[in-house]
Amino acid sequence: MIRFILADLRRLWAGALVILLLVALSVGLGFAVSLQERALRLGSARAADKFDLVIGAAGSETQLVLSSVFLQPAPLPLLGGDVLAKLQADPRVEWAAPVAFGDSFMGYPIVGTTTKLIESTTSGYDGGRIFAHEGEAVVGSAVPLKPGDTVKPMHGTAEEGGHTHTELAYTVTGRLKPTGTAWDRAILVPVQAVWHIHGLGDDHDHDHEESGGDDHAHEGAGDDHDHADAGAPVQAEDDHDHDHENHGHIDAAAALNEVFDAQDPGVPAILVKPKSVAAAYKLRQEFRGNGTVGVFPGEVLTRLYATLGDAKLVLQAVSIGAQVLVAAALLLLTVVHIGQRRKQIGALRAFGAPRGAVFAIVWLELFVLMLAGIALGVAAGFGAAGVISRLAEARSGFSLPVEFAREDAVQLACVLLFAAALSVIPALMAYRQSPAQALRG
Repeated sequence: MIRFILADLRRLWAGALVILLLVALSVGLGFAVSLQERALRLGSARAADKFDLVIGAAGSETQLVLSSVFLQPAPLPLLGGDVLAKLQADPRVEWAAPVAFGDSFMGYPIVGTTTKLIESTTSGYDGGRIFAHEGEAVVGSAVPLKPGDTVKPMHGTAEEGGHTHTELAYTVTGRLKPTGTAWDRAILVPVQAVWHIHGLGDDHDHDHEESGGDDHAHEGAGDDHDHADAGAPVQAEDDHDHDHENHGHIDAAAALNEVFDAQDPGVPAILVKPKSVAAAYKLRQEFRGNGTVGVFPGEVLTRLYATLGDAKLVLQAVSIGAQVLVAAALLLLTVVHIGQRRKQIGALRAFGAPRGAVFAIVWLELFVLMLAGIALGVAAGFGAAGVISRLAEARSGFSLPVEFAREDAVQLACVLLFAAALSVIPALMAYRQSPAQALRG
């Protein structure tokens, strides 16, 4: 029977190829949607898992998480230095690290932060060490730089008309191992360097050094323009000369000062590692009001997933509609195919083939075709999801793992059952066909 079926498929290869491709396209679309949506959920959740709590100025919680955790550029309102100092001194906080951005190099964001954040969220170095001076930098695994290379920061991006700073060129001292997060595409520098290169904090640092750490009035703390420049990507209205005048003194060999106080400049966001779950909820509640907002990245992602879920339903509806159309086309093809094989079926019956054997031949032939199309469709859907993930990873920075899950097995079982049921229709038509009528026709 199998040899007969294979011979028949070789003889009618054109029609068989059409059926195979139709099934593969419809199945591939459905699996690609399912796999890609899951990849986005898994990738974003894993990328945000390293950060328990984000504190920012009152505004969009979603944008706060996208900018601080996923490093998506956007102008954010700044928190005062007193918030960072308060969090760093809070006994419920294991560590609190500022995140300052606005500059880039070769399209990679330059992020000002602390050694504590880097040491607590990465798994080590592929080479080199952590930065120890103001003019040093550490690069993520996806940044094409190595220890000893030079980074000349550009304010904003080249596409937005940014310009290169001439006050400081960072020296790369270390390259981090992959983390699967957007930080793999980041160039990490001391936050004090980001402040100083934008003309912030110079007077405070000078007073701090002269007084041995006593508090002094920060002459530049009230300059809203300078604060926005340190935390937001680009200000289109600022020309090069004006921005250059706001730059302060840069000492590339200066030692790091990661003990902050209320006189320090503002930052767009603060990443916080609470010592316990209870502390995390208390801190979030305390910073939800009075000009600040505390968010759990997971909660923000859950809201985004709900939106993605709606989009997934639309795509699944499109996929189901395509599969219905394919099923209708397959029925039409098989009816025509059975009509063309009337004499062959009649001859089989005339030579003594039982009705059950004819039924089995027709059913198995169509089901084998559909099975091959389903296998090709699953492979095509997996490949398409992988390509989309790699393209998205190049832009977002965080990994989008394409993985099969139990629900895919359920989906595949449903498709197989539908294919088996659909194959019954032409088999019944052949089963009921009279051999005498077929031969006469």
